[in-house]
Amino acid sequence: MMNIPWDQPATLIDLDGKTPVIGSMLECVVHFSLFKPFAKEQARILLTRPVLREGRKTRTWILNPDEIQKLVERLNAERNAAR
Repeated sequence: MMNIPWDQPATLIDLDGKTPVIGSMLECVVHFSLFKPFAKEQARILLTRPVLREGRKTRTWILNPDEIQKLVERLNAERNAAR
């Protein structure tokens, strides 16, 4: 999975046009984790620095819901390891 720093600036956007969350990657991932399933399907994270993705030759500026969910899992694993 992408090793995006939690303090990297990012924007959580919604394809339904709701107000975006502008903050750190950590804030965007935490907000995403609180969404209901339908809202998660509509969410994307816009990055300030593009990242490489598996299966793609070029870097990308947008993370899709499945990729954001992997970041939620990473966050939960890091929090559990810190206990």
